Order: sequence, then structure tokens, then C-alpha cells
Amino acid sequence: MPTDYAYNVGMKSKRNTSKPVQLTVRGVPSSVKKELENRARKQNKSLNNILVEALCSAAGQNGERLHHDLDYLAGSWIDDPEFESAIKDFEQIDADMWK
Repeated sequence: MPTDYAYNVGMKSKRNTSKPVQLTVRGVPSSVKKELENRARKQNKSLNNILVEALCSAAGQNGERLHHDLDYLAGSWIDDPEFESAIKDFEQIDADMWK
């Protein structure tokens, strides 16, 4: 079971619950296909992922799954001297506890 499902067991999910659909696209020029395949190879992604990203972008959507984790906090740390002094005691290792 994917971890995002396990994480949400018993919780209301805020995720977009609409199921992905399958589309068939006809009449794609071979030059466009080659370019998309090149992008997929360069980005180490599947052709399907490249196509979904392109379609989402064209539709004005970011195409990313909504994650409910702490990724949005990455890079947002602000130095707070008061907090640093409050946790200073936790940086000390009690050698007797590790015997």
C-alpha cells in the first residue's frame, strides 16, 4: 500500500479524489513525439509523465499531486535566538545513559 494512503487511513482526505482518466491522442506529428521522448529521456521520466505535465500546464494546472506532508516547510526556517537558547539543554549528551 502506498504510504500516502496508509498515512490517511481513518482521516478525512484533503486530496483530490477524482480518478485519473485515460485519453487517446491521434495525429501527433512525429517531430513532436521525438521531442517529447527526448525530454522524457533527459529528465529521466516516462513519456506518460511528460505528457501529463504538458497537458496540465496547458490547462493551467500544476499537475502535481497534493501532498500532506512537511515539504512546504523546506527552506522556511528562520533563525530564532530565543528558541535556540530554549533547546540548548537538549544538545547535551548524558554519557551515563549511553553505557
